[in-house]
Amino acid sequence: MCQLLAMNSSKPAALAFSFEGFAERGGRTGEHKDGWGIAFHASDGCRLYTDHLASVDSPLAATIRQHPVKAKNIVAHIRKATQGRIAPENTHPFTRELWGKTWSFAHNGDLKNWRAPAGGNYAARGDTDSEQAFCHLLAGLRQRFPDGQPDRAALFAAIDTLGAHIAAHGSFNFILSDGDTLFARCSTSLHYVVRAYPFTEAKLIDCELSIDFRRHNHLDDRIAVIATEPLTSNEQWRAFAPGELKMFSGGEEVAPGAEKAWRWQIC
Repeated sequence: MCQLLAMNSSKPAALAFSFEGFAERGGRTGEHKDGWGIAFHASDGCRLYTDHLASVDSPLAATIRQHPVKAKNIVAHIRKATQGRIAPENTHPFTRELWGKTWSFAHNGDLKNWRAPAGGNYAARGDTDSEQAFCHLLAGLRQRFPDGQPDRAALFAAIDTLGAHIAAHGSFNFILSDGDTLFARCSTSLHYVVRAYPFTEAKLIDCELSIDFRRHNHLDDRIAVIATEPLTSNEQWRAFAPGELKMFSGGEEVAPGAEKAWRWQIC
C-alpha cells in the first residue's frame, strides 16, 4: 500500500521536518519505491511536483527538502504500485479544476477492479484506480452542486457519501484539498496530530532528526499534520476510525456546520 502525508495550517508553513521522515519511507525504511509527489496550495495557486523515482533516490525530492515551499495546504504521497504502471502519469497527487479552484488528491489502498462509470466530466490520464476514483469524486460533486461550491457542511456530507460509495469496492484512504479546506478519509489506517502552543520537541521515527517547534513557531500558529502512520515517536497522534472522514481548516479539525453555528451565535 502507499503512504499519505498532508498538512493544513493557519498560516503558510513548510512541511520540511515531516517530509524528511516521510521521504525515508519511499525506499529506505519502507517499500514504497514506485514514485512520489507533493502538491502545494499557496496564495498564487497550486504547484504540483511528481517523480516516478523513489523519494530516497529522487533529485527532485532532495531539492524540495533543501528548499522547502510554504503553503497553507500540502498533500504528499509515496507510491507502492498495486494498479497501474510505474510512470509519471500514475504518480500522486492528482489535480483537477472544480468551481474555479485546483483540487489535489492522493489515495492509499486498492479498489480491486473498480472503474469510474463512463461519461463523467473528468477523465483519467493514467491507468490507476486512484485517479479513476478522484475523477468520479469530483464529477459527483459537480453534479450535486452545478451552481458552485456549497457551504462546508453540504460539501462534507457529499464527500462522505461519495467516499463511502467508492470504499465499498476496496480500501479507500484519501486526502483531498481545494486549497482552503483539507478532507481526510480513513478506510484502514490514518492518523493526525495538531501542533499548537505550547509547542514541544518532536523526534522522527524514520531517521535521527528532531526539532524544537518552540524555536520556529509563534503563539498563534496552528498546524495539523495527517499521515498514514505516525511520523514522530513523542507526539500524541490520534487515529481515525475506519470509515471516518475529517475536515481541517486553519490548522485544526472542524466539525461540519460549526462555521454556521458560530455565525449564528454572534448575530
